[in-house]
Amino acid sequence: MDFGWSNDELAFRDRVREFIHTNWNGADPEEGDGDESGAWERTRAYQKEMATHGWLTMAWPKEYGGQAASFMEQMIFAEESALVGAPGGAGLVGPTLMIHGTEEQKREHLPRIAAAETVWAQGYSEPGSGSDLASLQTRAVRDGDEFVINGQKIWTSGAHHADWIHVLTRTDPDAPKHRGISYFMVPMSTPGISVRPLQQMHGAHGFNETFFEDVRVPAKNMIGEENRGWYVATTTLDFERSGVGRAAGVQMAFDGLLTSLKQDGLPGGRTLAGPQRHQLAEWAMEGEVGRIIGYRVAWMQSKGLVPNYEASMSKVFNSENLQKGARRAINILGFYGALKPSSPHTVLNGRYCQSYMSTVSRTIAAGTSEVQRNVIATRGLGLPRG
Repeated sequence: MDFGWSNDELAFRDRVREFIHTNWNGADPEEGDGDESGAWERTRAYQKEMATHGWLTMAWPKEYGGQAASFMEQMIFAEESALVGAPGGAGLVGPTLMIHGTEEQKREHLPRIAAAETVWAQGYSEPGSGSDLASLQTRAVRDGDEFVINGQKIWTSGAHHADWIHVLTRTDPDAPKHRGISYFMVPMSTPGISVRPLQQMHGAHGFNETFFEDVRVPAKNMIGEENRGWYVATTTLDFERSGVGRAAGVQMAFDGLLTSLKQDGLPGGRTLAGPQRHQLAEWAMEGEVGRIIGYRVAWMQSKGLVPNYEASMSKVFNSENLQKGARRAINILGFYGALKPSSPHTVLNGRYCQSYMSTVSRTIAAGTSEVQRNVIATRGLGLPRG
């Protein structure tokens, strides 16, 4: 890897830092106590500021409201945002529409996404279809110029705030499972859609169950061809996927604990012992390795290469580092580290207790560690499939 920052990239990083410092005053929602009061409003206000700078959709072509940002610029923005827990860019439906959408769909939706006027949720996973997503069972049956959708989605991030949802459905139950799937855009206000919150173990509510009961959607809201939705959904999209944001999350957690230890020492007047110092050293070294792995993925993309197993390496290494970092913090802080924000004796506002619980899902969401290791084994090391 021949890697280094250009003068333009260094200047861009400075502009990003200044923008975030000026406009973001929120906190990482996973470090809170589950109270969403004000958090959503802060996020939306910040996203609107991002939109005015073209940074909400910075990877998009300029004709669609983006900046055609380079992979390195995307990575810089993702890294700097994650270092302070700031929101990232828009979701996946926009780039999908650019490639597979009709002109009417593009005109209706892309400007509103780029201007932060609409919020989208993603309806992919189901109770029995997670890693094996193609086994999904939510049905869409044609009725004239409409389709009628029935089924359930789960782990629907932000569905309780969303204006629209892009959802995968089965339109041909007799076809092989990767075929017979169609992709729809559905307003969340459509009759028959209901949302049930999923309260996570750390008290936050980000995920939901989403139910579809005789939900009617116009056939014109289908993205791509009927029964070809799987191939639309798995399109390789032109946006940042280095995973450097996870590595930055590791760095943020480490820096927060180290700063506290330097200023206040360990709670209870204890002294930092040798084993605890070793844990901090390992945490720092593994964080640096994770950052470089993420940089490698973005660098490959910037050179026109297609990272495959490299992206899986970044995902599995950094998501597991997030878990290990939280566990190390708990161990170093002792009993105080296990106290939630509601405790009068908590330290650092219960940040690492919350992180310890919230990072449980990191090795499951966005592709389990097992799936990532299979990709590394077969596509990276050339090992045979089991």
